[in-house]
Amino acid sequence: MRAFNIPPTDSEAALKRAARERILILDGAMGTQIQSLGLDEDAFLGHGGHSCAYHSDHPQKGNNDLLILTQPDEIERIHYDFAMAGADIVETNTFSSTTIAQADYAMEEAVHDLNAQGARIARRAMDRATAEDGKPRWVAGAVGPTNRTASISPDVNDPGYRAVTFDDLRRAYGQQIRGLIAGGADLILIETIFDTLNAKAAIFACFEAFAEHGKRLPVMISGTITDASGRTLSGQTPTAFWHSVRHARPFTVGLNCALGANAMRPHLKELSDVADALICAYPNAGLPNAFGEYDEGPDDTAPQVEEFAREGLVNVVGGCCGTTPDHIRAIAEAVAKYEPRKLPSYTDA
Repeated sequence: MRAFNIPPTDSEAALKRAARERILILDGAMGTQIQSLGLDEDAFLGHGGHSCAYHSDHPQKGNNDLLILTQPDEIERIHYDFAMAGADIVETNTFSSTTIAQADYAMEEAVHDLNAQGARIARRAMDRATAEDGKPRWVAGAVGPTNRTASISPDVNDPGYRAVTFDDLRRAYGQQIRGLIAGGADLILIETIFDTLNAKAAIFACFEAFAEHGKRLPVMISGTITDASGRTLSGQTPTAFWHSVRHARPFTVGLNCALGANAMRPHLKELSDVADALICAYPNAGLPNAFGEYDEGPDDTAPQVEEFAREGLVNVVGGCCGTTPDHIRAIAEAVAKYEPRKLPSYTDA
């Protein structure tokens, strides 16, 4: 592929070296930490923080990405806490920073700044942490799935209808990824994939942006198994999912969200058996209770993730919904004694 004629960044070589030496640690749930702040509408609008240059008649409470602009100190502190808990890689707070997702809040105009500033904030937090302990850290630009699917009709009476097209997604992802690159992201994480066609649009947008940038960032790709069927929402098994994204030559492929670690394990094993890429897993802290909260504490989640490492399934681990810096600290300690999953066909090419 011509895309792979684009030279890689220095981050790619450094990440590969680190991944050969040990299991790398990803951060935990940003949303969980934001919820713990108890912010009201005024706080989301920047009162008591930073004024926002973008205005909307829509309520903004719940638009967690907007806090990048209105409460940047709080977001930086969360990144820093995860770094000091042991995270090698932290995700930007940009899961919903596309024009498609931000349309719910009429904040489409803020998208570039959300992504660029989101990456800069995460970079500042990582630099602070590294200045304290000398440990290198990387910023992953988080690219969420959007709230629309390109493969499934939202109208049961019109199965041929689609609420979004591949080109709609490609353009929206492209704007997001360009912002993340401008802000200094070290890699791109396409995550919580429930529809692989959406992910393919994000991959396409990545390589368009890399060509413009003149450097190829490492790409992490993470799917979501939605229930005990072992399939994504659009119907793919882990094996089919891998073969659908393998052409991107990702730095990692893996699974996140929807399931706790125990329920994720068989699907992760299937992916580990077929993928000739590094494997990343960041499960939820169990399943949500009746109140939408997560009951698994660090001492519950960490031993389950340790099983992934003991069985040689993973190269990168972290946490998704419900996981805190304490979870990440416990996971990092639990997997530290294990070798990373071996890739016999792994090369630096």
